[in-house]
Amino acid sequence: MSRIEPILDYETSELAPLFKQAEKWMGFQPNDGLLMAHKPNLLISFFSLAKAVYDEGYVDSGLKRMIGHISSLSAGCEYCSAHTAFSAEKNGISNEKMKSIWDFQNSPLFSKKEKVALNLAFKSSMVPNQTSDKDFEELKKHFSDAAIVEIMGVISLFGFLNRWNSTFKTELEIQPKKAYESIKTTKNA
Repeated sequence: MSRIEPILDYETSELAPLFKQAEKWMGFQPNDGLLMAHKPNLLISFFSLAKAVYDEGYVDSGLKRMIGHISSLSAGCEYCSAHTAFSAEKNGISNEKMKSIWDFQNSPLFSKKEKVALNLAFKSSMVPNQTSDKDFEELKKHFSDAAIVEIMGVISLFGFLNRWNSTFKTELEIQPKKAYESIKTTKNA
């Protein structure tokens, strides 16, 4: 159970169109949005940011989900780790790859391009931040500046979500919970 109650009248609230869109994209109503709805402008702004981060751009949508997953695992947020596991599967990332994600640096399942992006997600999600100039030298071998900004958009979005959901102990929905349990290993448990 979340530390505060989610709103229950979302279907009749001014936010109903946002919730319909969220359900269309995700396949279920996300509980973190139902918590944010207590402050409607926060949810509206968050929705705009999430859309901007996930809109088609320079970085593959599956890689964006893996970036969010590593960020969330690094931050210890089970809610977001489950959501990113669920959305990674929906964006073509194999269960085998997701099970190996903690060992991305050594796994042959990940390309060099994926490894440098996941490395940034891992290091920048730690407190204190562990990124270095060398990390950016490696990134620039594979990504344009615009793509790097897009990658940091994903990482930063999950910085907010990880803090939000870990603090509120947001109740996990069934679909992401099942996806997360199917990939969970002892390293990411």
